[in-house]
Amino acid sequence: MKSKITLLFALSSALAAGGLAGGCAATRTSDSTGQYVDDSTITTKVKTALFSDDRVKSFEINVKTNKQTVQLSGFVDTSDQKAQAARDAAGVAGVMNVENDLLVK
Repeated sequence: MKSKITLLFALSSALAAGGLAGGCAATRTSDSTGQYVDDSTITTKVKTALFSDDRVKSFEINVKTNKQTVQLSGFVDTSDQKAQAARDAAGVAGVMNVENDLLVK
């Protein structure tokens, strides 16, 4: 009886440790906790860069980041603003790629 309890405890411990070790790992369909934090930080920095640039400043630009790729969407007034927004985003540390889906009004 004691050996069964010991075996059950060892098995439960191994399963729990495996769950903890894999709980923050990235999968094909989701980001790891660290990747999510990095992407959130990049998004915030890109939004700050866009808002700080008087040539681009707009509340109509949406920013999303996934695995260090920034997607810009929304509306700007000119093609120069669209190009500048992409340059601003690309200049942020950690950005590997920019998908500029902005539309000129």
